[in-house]
Amino acid sequence: LACAPGAFADANVTAPPANNADFDLGFDSVKAKDWDRAVYHLAIAAKAEPANADVQNLLGFAYRNQRKFDLAFTHYREALRLDPKHRGANEYIGEAYVLVGNKAKAQEHLTALERICGKGCEEYQDLARAIAQAK
Repeated sequence: LACAPGAFADANVTAPPANNADFDLGFDSVKAKDWDRAVYHLAIAAKAEPANADVQNLLGFAYRNQRKFDLAFTHYREALRLDPKHRGANEYIGEAYVLVGNKAKAQEHLTALERICGKGCEEYQDLARAIAQAK
């Protein structure tokens, strides 16, 4: 269920930044699907570490699960600005595009994932499945 609003794959999120308790709490809240708490803590973590692509990606994921797509896209784009090869951000923004009905943009991120990690990586396969299920 890679595209489902409640989906979460731990493999797409790296270990929390060192000494960032809010990222830890946000990460745990995402795993518990407590989206309000996740957004609260991850927003604090993002202010503390604005150049951390993992924080931006996970904050986008939490907003996506709140169905706040504009905010989700803002944070996914920031994650990708910071790290264009961020596999999780490419997968998650692609899944968000599927959810809002923009399969062409989702396909762009699938193509990016193919360049970054090949068709065998989990992020590519999850996004490919989400796009296929939406057709």
